[in-house]
Amino acid sequence: MTAKSLRLLVGGILLVVVLAVLPLFAIDVPGVLPGPTYTPGTLQLLAFALLIAALALSYRMMFGLAGLLSFGHALFFAAGAYGLGMTLEALGPSDWPSPVVFIVSIGVTLVLGLVLAATVGSLALRVTGISFAMVTLAFAQAGSVLIRRNPGSATGGDEGLSLDTTHVPTELVGVVDTRNLYWMALGILVVVYLVVLWVEKSRAGHVAEAIRENELRVRVIGLRPYDVKLLVFIVASVLAAVAGMGYLLLQSGAAPRIATADFTLTLLVIVVLGGVGARWGAIVGGIVYTLLDQRLTALAGSDAIAALPDVLRVPLSEPLFILGTLFVLVVLFLPGGIAGLPGRIATGRKQHPVEPEEAVDA
Repeated sequence: MTAKSLRLLVGGILLVVVLAVLPLFAIDVPGVLPGPTYTPGTLQLLAFALLIAALALSYRMMFGLAGLLSFGHALFFAAGAYGLGMTLEALGPSDWPSPVVFIVSIGVTLVLGLVLAATVGSLALRVTGISFAMVTLAFAQAGSVLIRRNPGSATGGDEGLSLDTTHVPTELVGVVDTRNLYWMALGILVVVYLVVLWVEKSRAGHVAEAIRENELRVRVIGLRPYDVKLLVFIVASVLAAVAGMGYLLLQSGAAPRIATADFTLTLLVIVVLGGVGARWGAIVGGIVYTLLDQRLTALAGSDAIAALPDVLRVPLSEPLFILGTLFVLVVLFLPGGIAGLPGRIATGRKQHPVEPEEAVDA
């Protein structure tokens, strides 16, 4: 292990430890957090941010590693949330002990997520480029319509699905246990990160990176891009389902909007905002976007914004306008996203990170 790798390992462990002990302290960041870090409301927001970061990280592995632009990643997040909710409800009358029912429900949901990912991936990867994106979009739209149609009163329709807590551990139910839910979300993020790291460092990960750069060259040397892309697609989708299960437990339910293509576009914005070129960029992007989304909504309805002239009050009262403006500014002035900012500051370079020096000199 090199010195740089050792520093990154130690830094990562220290960061996880800091995040783990955060609920034990009364840290207040006005304007960013709704209250001290030990309060249920703040822990709920932070846990949600960690789950979105885990979901964005799984999407970044598909998009950033293998170059697969999917518009249907939210489908698998919804599959995890709705799958676990419906399985718990179906097994509710069971005579099995509650811990067994809970574990079996998680296992069934993972299997369903795996089957769904293999089915969608095997069909969508028959085409490439924008055609692949459109096929994943079609599956996502079909899933969204199915959830809203509420077949057999299983999904709850537009009202969403409520969590049946009969067999859910008591440590994960209720406002007083928000701290445990926060630690659960942190654990999911760590697991997702380790799996993504393992895949990217594996032989399949290196092949996927080569496919992203030049798929024809990979075919020429005798490798099969389809199998590698399918593997990456399935792993990323199952990780999204894991994040979806955490979302169900955190929110005590699931809403139809998490299955829409708009939610996948939000993930794409998060990954680009954080930086496609770095794993930690997706994590930072997910946390920053979630905090901005939540706090800008509160800011938009504040008295300070209401007192501004119309020319300022109208745009600033729309959180999506501010987020959209921020995204445009990042694309224009930070092509590498937040993850590329330290490197640009260190080198003092102003050009695009992939732009050659000769282009600047010219």
